[in-house]
Amino acid sequence: MKKHVVRIVGGDYRKTPITVLDAPGLRPTPDRVRETLFNWLHHFWGGRFDDKRVLDLFAGTGALGFEAASRGAAHVQMVESNPAAVAALRALRTRLNAQTVRIHAGDAGMVLKRLNGRVFDLVMLDPPFGQGWLERLWEALPPILAPDGLLYIEAEAPVQIPAGFEVLRQSRAGNVHFHLLRICCNAKNIE
Repeated sequence: MKKHVVRIVGGDYRKTPITVLDAPGLRPTPDRVRETLFNWLHHFWGGRFDDKRVLDLFAGTGALGFEAASRGAAHVQMVESNPAAVAALRALRTRLNAQTVRIHAGDAGMVLKRLNGRVFDLVMLDPPFGQGWLERLWEALPPILAPDGLLYIEAEAPVQIPAGFEVLRQSRAGNVHFHLLRICCNAKNIE
């Protein structure tokens, strides 16, 4: 049986293959979608990634997080609950010598509760579809986003955006709807 592989699209690790594990809910972001997202980020960040802190909350294969590291993000925190996926992430980090990448084994909701005031310039959410993750996480996101922090979301349908966020870009590729949002200035005070 042939293994499914995705590749890092740009940056220092460009063309690096990432093997996709056969695990429930694991659905790597397609190359074309990642390329679009990072073009959007390049535009909004003026091409600068070296001062950005990124949280990949449902890392899976690590395609999104390693893409950010490949483009020079200062810090990439990946969170994944599947033990086999965590082992694969750590092996890839070692192979790439990706020193800006940290990998945390655990549940996304629990990790959010323990971030203790750490803030990120970009939070990427690509949770398993059909499990209601976004609805459970919305309230926890504003405190961990930097001023003008960006939020990237992949979902099986267009996302209902709550108050406090503005849609910067959105698109669709096949069955995947993807959105880039910015936290509004007053969103940290939303009750």
